[in-house]
Amino acid sequence: MKRTLPLLIFVLLIAIAAKAQYRHQEVGLQTDNDSYLAQGSDRYYTNGIFIYYRRALPFDEDGKIANRVLGFEAGQKMFNPQSGSINVNGVADPGYIDRPFAGYLYLGANYNVLYKKQSNFKVGLQLGVVGPRAYGRQAQNLIHKVFGFYPPDGWQYQIKNALVINASGEYNKMLARGGNWVDVSFTSYANLGTGFIGGGLGPMLRLGRFNKLFNSVITQSTVIDRPGVKANDQEFFFYYKPLVNLQVKDITVEGKGAVYPESMQVAGKLNKVMISNQLGGAFNSGDRWTVDASVIFHTKDVKEMVRSHQWGSVTVMYHFD
Repeated sequence: MKRTLPLLIFVLLIAIAAKAQYRHQEVGLQTDNDSYLAQGSDRYYTNGIFIYYRRALPFDEDGKIANRVLGFEAGQKMFNPQSGSINVNGVADPGYIDRPFAGYLYLGANYNVLYKKQSNFKVGLQLGVVGPRAYGRQAQNLIHKVFGFYPPDGWQYQIKNALVINASGEYNKMLARGGNWVDVSFTSYANLGTGFIGGGLGPMLRLGRFNKLFNSVITQSTVIDRPGVKANDQEFFFYYKPLVNLQVKDITVEGKGAVYPESMQVAGKLNKVMISNQLGGAFNSGDRWTVDASVIFHTKDVKEMVRSHQWGSVTVMYHFD
């Protein structure tokens, strides 16, 4: 009995630990801001806040699918011209606007199907609004007040209210893998709707310890509905994702009521082709937590923009049963 009891306790602890590693739901928060780069800038895409909930769905383990994830999200984005204040010598000067003040507030849902041959296809739908009803002005005023920044000035020129209905698609495919510490994938996305039309493609490099694409931070698939099997192994890797982007429509630039200097012949003339570079690092505890932090460098969205722009992004997810 003396030997049996410790053995039973050991088996019980192993069973509890194994169960603790199986997670099929997660919630999390993402925050984007250009101030994370400590450059003192407050321009263009200046702030974003997003809340996520994802749930793994059952699948046929004998088929081609390795994982299925259903996600829901709510988010807000804020855009400034070259500064959050266009006050020049005590007077608001619309001539300082090289990109409109704009807010975008939305709710979204997505469905992510991931395959054993290390590819995935993700589709989504967003319903949102731009303009004063997106509360970009109020959100930026609050942030600046809380952190003691300058008072924003210029939101009176923001784009007018408009409804946004947008669909999106994303496709990733493993191309090559070198040992257990480096791989290269193809990544792409597309947007179509009343607010945003465009897409992008490029390679994605991972260096470090990572899972396959159907169970990784990089494809938002760290939950899985497979009873008796832990959700994933630990991950700690760095990644680099350069993209060539095509934009046909961006309502935060071309929205009705956008104010530009009178000298501009075309208000908010989009650059059709843009280049973006994202460098980041991701950590997956293999149980409860994932963290993804990155910096994004983006060429000019609008031809009239004085500079290109960049921002930092941090996402934290908590997994549970």
